[in-house]
Amino acid sequence: MIESILRLSIERRWLMLALAILIMGTGFYHYQKLPIDAVPDITNVQVQINTQAPGYSPLEVEQRITFNVETAFSGLPNLSYSRSLSRYGLSQVTLVFDEGTDIYFARNLIDQRLSSVNQQLPAGIEAEMGPIATGLGEIFMYSIQVKSDALQKNGEPYDIIALREIQDWIIKPQLALVKGIIEVNTIGGYEKQYHVTPWPEKMLAFNVSLTEIQTAINRNNQNQGAGFIETNGQQLLVRIPGQLQNTQDIANVVIKTLDASPVFIKDVADVAIGKELRSGAATQDGKETVIATAMMLAGENSRQVAINATQKLTQIQKSLPPGVELNVVYNRTTLVDKAIATVQKNLLEGALLVIAVLFLLLGNIRAALITAAVIPLAMLGTITGMVRTDVSANLMSLGALDFGLIVDGAVIIVENAIRRLAQAQKGKLALNKKERLHIVFEATNEVIRPSLFGVLIITLVYIPLFSLSGVEGKMFHPMAATVVMALLIALFLSLTLVPAMVALFMTGPIAEKENKAMVKTQHFYERSLSWAMSAPKTVIGFASILVISCVYLASTLGSEFIPQLKEGDIALHAMRTPGTGLEQAVIMQTQLEKEILKVAEVKTVFSKIGTAEVATDPMPPNVADTFVMLKPQKQWPDPSLSQQDISEKIEQAVGHLPGNNYEFTQPIQMRFNELISGVRADLAVKIYGDDLDILLAQAQAVLSQLQTIPGAADARIEQVTGLPMLSIEPDKIALAQYGLSLNDLQQTLTAAIAGKSSGLMFEGDRRFHIVVRLPEQLRNNIQELNKLPIALSATHNN
Repeated sequence: MIESILRLSIERRWLMLALAILIMGTGFYHYQKLPIDAVPDITNVQVQINTQAPGYSPLEVEQRITFNVETAFSGLPNLSYSRSLSRYGLSQVTLVFDEGTDIYFARNLIDQRLSSVNQQLPAGIEAEMGPIATGLGEIFMYSIQVKSDALQKNGEPYDIIALREIQDWIIKPQLALVKGIIEVNTIGGYEKQYHVTPWPEKMLAFNVSLTEIQTAINRNNQNQGAGFIETNGQQLLVRIPGQLQNTQDIANVVIKTLDASPVFIKDVADVAIGKELRSGAATQDGKETVIATAMMLAGENSRQVAINATQKLTQIQKSLPPGVELNVVYNRTTLVDKAIATVQKNLLEGALLVIAVLFLLLGNIRAALITAAVIPLAMLGTITGMVRTDVSANLMSLGALDFGLIVDGAVIIVENAIRRLAQAQKGKLALNKKERLHIVFEATNEVIRPSLFGVLIITLVYIPLFSLSGVEGKMFHPMAATVVMALLIALFLSLTLVPAMVALFMTGPIAEKENKAMVKTQHFYERSLSWAMSAPKTVIGFASILVISCVYLASTLGSEFIPQLKEGDIALHAMRTPGTGLEQAVIMQTQLEKEILKVAEVKTVFSKIGTAEVATDPMPPNVADTFVMLKPQKQWPDPSLSQQDISEKIEQAVGHLPGNNYEFTQPIQMRFNELISGVRADLAVKIYGDDLDILLAQAQAVLSQLQTIPGAADARIEQVTGLPMLSIEPDKIALAQYGLSLNDLQQTLTAAIAGKSSGLMFEGDRRFHIVVRLPEQLRNNIQELNKLPIALSATHNN
C-alpha cells in the first residue's frame, strides 16, 4: 500500500502540488476562525445557582436555602459533584457535571427543577442560574472616569450614583450586544433610588404606619387603560394616567384622611433621590469608581471577543455625556498577544534554524527548501485540524510543537533521494525524466519504513495524554492533539508531497557534497564506537552510575501541575477583620492603592470589594481583589527585576498599613486555583464536619503544622467566625398583649432598616425603585430603633 501511494504521488506530482495549495488555502481560511487564548480553559462543566437572601445570616442561609438547593439537585443525570457557599445574604451552589456533558443540556435539567426548588425557599426568595460563562470568562474590565470639571445637566458634579446610572442605562445595554458577551457584571457606585424616609414622631402624630405609606405609594403609581371609544367614525383609546413623575408627585401622595383632612407623604416623610444598600464597591488609583466586567460566553474566542468589546467601547464613548470617559483596566488580549508573540517568535526562530541546518547538512538549497516546505504546510494543516476539533491556540498547544520532529521524515527521504540521484548521474550529464522518477521512487521506498516507524513512535508517546481526565485532561489534551496532528500531517506530506517535489524540482546536475562537520563527527563517532566495543564493562559501569545518579537527582526535584505563567500583572488579595463595613473597607482600600501607586513599576491599580451585581465571585465586604497593572518592563527603573521582585516591593510598601492581610498571586492563576479547588491559594486543606467549633480547632492545628513547612507562605485559615450580628429578640408575650404577631414586628423592622420597594419610577426607558425606609441617621442608630412605632390592629385600638 505504501509503495502504491509513493508511486501515485510521484506519477501525479502536479496533483500533489495542487494538494499543497489546497492545504494552504484551507489553512489560511481556518486561521481566521482559530480560537486564541493564553492558556487552555480548564473550567469543568459547571452551573452556578445564586440566591439573594437580604438580611439572612450565614447560618440561616445554609439552613433555609443552601441545603434545600443543593439536595434538590443531587439526583441530576451526569452530575459529578456539587459545592456550596453560604454568606450573609447570599447562597451559591455550584453543580459540576461529568466531562462531555452539554452545558445547555445541564442548564435545561436545572431549569426544570428550579420552580419546585423555589417553592421550598422562604417567601420572596428565588434561586437563579448564573451566566453561561467559564471560570476564565472574565476577559475584559473597564472603569468609568469623569473629568474634574465635568458637570451633570442639573449643574452638579458627577457622583458615583450618576456614574452607576450611566453604566446601567447607557453603556451596559450597548456592550451586551457584542457577540460572545453573555453578561456585563457591574460593581461599584450606587443604584439610583427614590427614597421615602418617614420620621417616627410624625408617623405617631398622624397615626400612620409604614405599611400604610407603602400601600399608598403602590395604589397611586400606575397607569390604567380603559379600552377605546368610537365617536364620529374615530377610535379613541382611553387611558387613565396615574404614574408618578418626580419626587414632588411622591410627596403629594395622600396616605389617608384624618378628621376629613388628607395626610400626605410629605407630612410624615422626606422624599429625595437616594442610594441602595450595596454589597460591593470598586476603587481605582485611590478613588471610588464603577467597574464592569464583560463575561465571555463559554466556547467563544476570547481574543476576538475582547477586540470586539474594545471597538464597541470606542463607539459607546461617543454617546456618553461630556467629561465622562471609559478606561479599559484589564484586557485579556494584552496577555494573549504577549503569549502568541512568544509562540510566534519561538516558531519562527525554530523554522529558520531548521532551514539553516538543513542547508548546511544537505548542501543543496533546493533540497533544503523542499524539506522546509513541510513546516508551513504541516502548520496550516494543523490549524485546520485545531479548528475542526475545537482546540484553541495557546502556550500549551502551540508551544509543544517541535519542527525538528516535524521534518524528521522529510529529511531522511530528501537526503537519500539526493544521494541516489548523485550516484546515478556519475558519468552522465543528466538523467531523463523516466530515470529520475524511478530513482526517486526507489530512494523513497528504501527509507520510508524507518521514517514511518520513527514518526509513529514519537506520536505514540503523546497518545497516553488523551487518557487524562478532569483538569489534567483539559490542560494537556490540546498539547497532545496539536502535536499528534502536526506529526501525522507531516508524515502524510513526507509520503506524498516531498517525493513528488523532489521528482519535480531536483533536475539538472546533482552532486552529493559531504559536509566537513559531519565527516569529522563521523570519524569521532567511529573511534568512540570502537573504544566502547573494546571496553564493554567500563561503558556499562559508567552507564549504571549515570542512571543511579539520575534517579537520585529525580527524587530531589520539586513538582507542580504546570509552570506558573508570568502574566505581567499582579493580583493582590486584601483581607480585613471580619465585620468590617463596606464604607470602611473602601477607605482602607483607597489608602492601600495610594501606597501601591508609589511603586515606580506600577501603571495603575484597581479593586473590587465585596460582591458584584451578579454574584459569580461572592466575597464579604472585608475582602477585596486588587489588580496591580504593571508598566512595560522596559519602562521600569531596573528592567532586570522579576515579577516576584515587584511583588516583594509592593509587599514592603503596604506592610505598614494596619488591619490588612495580603495574598499575592496573578489574575488568571487566581481563577485557576478557584476552579481546581474552590479556593484561591495554591494548596488548600479542607476539613469536613457539622460542629463549627471543632472544625475551627482542627483547622488551627493543621495551620500550625503547615507554617513549619519550608517554602510555605501566606498560610491562613479562611474566615468562618467573627462576623458581628445585631439580634432583635421579640417579646412574644408583649406582642400578644398588643394584638401583634411576630410577622408584624419582622415586616416593620425589615421595612425600616433594609427598606422595601413600593413600585417603580420611570424616566424614559430607565426605571428606578421607590423605597420606603427610615432616614440614615435613625436606621444606623441602635437606640433610635427602640422608638420605632408599630401599628396596632383596629380592634386593639378601640
